[in-house]
Amino acid sequence: MQLQQLAYFVAVAEVRHFTQAAELLRVAQPSLSKQIRALENELNVSLFSRARGNITLTPAGEALLPLAKRILADVDTARLEVQELVGLKRGRVRLGATPSLCAGLLADVLRLFHDTYPGIQLIVEEGGSRDLVRELTRGSLDMALVILPLHGDPPLDTTPILREYLVVASPAGAEPGAPRTAQLPRRSYLRIEDLQNRPLVMFRPGYDLREATISACRAAGFEPRFAVEGGEMDAVLRFVEVGLGIAVVPSMVLAGRPGLRGTPLVLADEEARRGRHGPGLLRTIALAHRKDVELTHAARAFQETLQTFLVEAAQAGTLPAGVETLVSA
Repeated sequence: MQLQQLAYFVAVAEVRHFTQAAELLRVAQPSLSKQIRALENELNVSLFSRARGNITLTPAGEALLPLAKRILADVDTARLEVQELVGLKRGRVRLGATPSLCAGLLADVLRLFHDTYPGIQLIVEEGGSRDLVRELTRGSLDMALVILPLHGDPPLDTTPILREYLVVASPAGAEPGAPRTAQLPRRSYLRIEDLQNRPLVMFRPGYDLREATISACRAAGFEPRFAVEGGEMDAVLRFVEVGLGIAVVPSMVLAGRPGLRGTPLVLADEEARRGRHGPGLLRTIALAHRKDVELTHAARAFQETLQTFLVEAAQAGTLPAGVETLVSA
């Protein structure tokens, strides 16, 4: 089995067309087809069903595809690791991050890293925590900032670095979460129960915030009511601004949005009076990477840059509102 054969197989599997795959790879179509047949002969199994010109994966092809992608990603990482040995003048970091971090402090960290290592290519993928965990395990990312605890048992190492508090976002000119027909209690905080029968703007599946909000509502004994769902972070905030509903979001994403207000979310009045915060009111962010793959020099340099930035920002008091670092000096 050759790496070239796996690359050809992945290309055909993704576009479901031999000629288009050959064009993407800039090889002759007969050569690509020959290599695919050689791979099938070596494995003694058909990888594609070619009925009436429709290209689909066989069960064997479906099983091979994620493995082939991981092998190719690991080979690419190994190639970059060797190149990086000369003073970090070359290399690449593929980083995943949640939308709240992309909209918050991550930009400053990326700028600092780029200024220090201008030759390192930065590739950032924004997505929900569960989506990022899946991409990490597939080998599509070097590291990602994800939400703890992880669901299932993915083969990842995690280092907690941040704690961010959750708030209820509502239009700045209205009582938090109040629909046109009613008003919420006038308090400096909200309980989970206060969200009952209130229109919620909900993130698309794959966002940890979606699952956390739904779970907290159900634990309080009610089903949340969605005004609109399926949005990314910017869309959700804009929908709240125009009055479609309220949303549970990290406090840091409200910075620079005068049209929104954030009201702290607690589980019970007693916790609020005592100044305590319970489950579901904050979340822990960790830097994660695969256990079976050593971080590249460039990825380790980014990890060090991120941790140094967080320590210095905490000491200077410049972390976004509602954010605490878990990294020690």
